[in-house]
Amino acid sequence: MGSRLDLFIAAAGSEISRSLAKKVIDLGGVHLNGRRVRSCSTTVRPGDSVEVYLDHLPLDPYRIQPEEILFQDKYLIVLNKPALVETQPTHARFKGTLYEALLWYLRNPFRPRLKPEVGMIQRLDRGTSGVILFSIHQRAHKELTRIFLEHCVEKRYLALVHDCPPEEQGEIRSLLARSRNENRVCSVARGGKEAITRYRVVERFPAAALVELELITGRSHQIRAHMSELGCPLLGDVLYGGQDSVAGVNLARPMLHSHRLAFSHPVLNQALEFFAPVPEDMIVLRTKLGEMCV
Repeated sequence: MGSRLDLFIAAAGSEISRSLAKKVIDLGGVHLNGRRVRSCSTTVRPGDSVEVYLDHLPLDPYRIQPEEILFQDKYLIVLNKPALVETQPTHARFKGTLYEALLWYLRNPFRPRLKPEVGMIQRLDRGTSGVILFSIHQRAHKELTRIFLEHCVEKRYLALVHDCPPEEQGEIRSLLARSRNENRVCSVARGGKEAITRYRVVERFPAAALVELELITGRSHQIRAHMSELGCPLLGDVLYGGQDSVAGVNLARPMLHSHRLAFSHPVLNQALEFFAPVPEDMIVLRTKLGEMCV
């Protein structure tokens, strides 16, 4: 004998109702015996292990909007990623991540079992908005991977940070490694991966600044770690020492935006350059910071 998965979760003594359980299962946030399960009717038997992951993001799955597509051809697609959307699947969700939304967008309605070719070349943190690139054809995967591995791509970001860098422009070089005790990276004397970030101050405010950052390498959390260690953590980046409320504005994410991406087309060998407009939350905060100067 066993129980339906959605009924089992609702009856397990938690605060999760059956309707909520169904939504979480559909998103991919429930794992049975270590494997993601997305069917509410799956049977739970005595001795089974059920894990429920909640990321507290919207339960309605994200879907790509036409205005978010910056470029698409047979080989590539370039998107303007909204903030607070996971790039790749997590324990808490598969459905509604940028990767799954792209599979949904590229699906062939006449051949629904044919899975689209998607190569994830870049990754942006959940809270980071802006330009992100995927390959969508097998001919593009290998060359695009080479372009990124050999740093033949220009990646520029805009960030609102606490205080202001000591120089108008500069370069940060370090070896970055993930901390064993915290879910963050930090610079180490040895054993890490080389990380290079260039910065330029665009605008100064009282106790804050707008900076443009160029990633020469592309390590996980590179900008967030380097700016924090420079004494200028991103506004809203609580994990790396930033405040979650500035100038009377509550910040739901680190104020980081992938602004510009330039590279050579992996198949057609054409020069490509893409810009993503600054999102509304960063515009509002920049305005508030500017008002403090008056």
